[in-house]
Amino acid sequence: MTTSEAGREPLLGISQVIAELSGEFPDISQSRIRYYDEQGLVEPRRTPSGYRKFSYGDVERLRFVLRMQKDRYWPLSHIRQVLDQMDSGEVPDTELRATLRVPQVTLAADGTPTPQSITEGGGSTRMTRDELMDAAGIDAQTLDQVEEFELIRRRPNQRYYDTDDLVVASLVGQLAELGLEPRHLRGFRSAADREVGLLDQVVPPATRQQSGAAANLAELAALNVRLHTVLVRAGLRT
Repeated sequence: MTTSEAGREPLLGISQVIAELSGEFPDISQSRIRYYDEQGLVEPRRTPSGYRKFSYGDVERLRFVLRMQKDRYWPLSHIRQVLDQMDSGEVPDTELRATLRVPQVTLAADGTPTPQSITEGGGSTRMTRDELMDAAGIDAQTLDQVEEFELIRRRPNQRYYDTDDLVVASLVGQLAELGLEPRHLRGFRSAADREVGLLDQVVPPATRQQSGAAANLAELAALNVRLHTVLVRAGLRT
């Protein structure tokens, strides 16, 4: 990673861009990114030796292009038109908002989470701050509090929000309507961190590439959440 002279903005090489996008688009390649550059869909900066350098904004622009091709089957000409609208400050097609929906958690027959609910979703969605607030139905003040109390955590240079962030923001909004403000939810973050620490002891991060480790971790996490759910349910009945 390098840094631009203007604003000291972090820049990524093309292999780093692929690493950012491959989770959602496994077939992304250097040649495809170069083609999008040639078509004017993204305008990376160039080093004196001619290498492409991409900002995080460029990465999200590429993500938009790929998503619209995959989910909407839009031709590149239409995608370019929408990108031009976005660049000029015009409101893009409202159907874009339809791609930002809060996913549902997979539940077992007893209404508690399953291992699939641990492994699904995650970082598949990328959205801006305004898109997150719109999709989750919360305002800027609420989102500020959500981040202040670390219910949503992002990497230092991460400029987007993902699927888990959308679910958290939506749940916080629903809880706020019932009288629980973000400041009341700090204990949830502390409890989650403790649970993650416990699971790290059982399945250390360094071993998770081993055969069966990921499935074992998902099973443990789901059982942990199910136990918590049942204990809360039982406590409310006493």
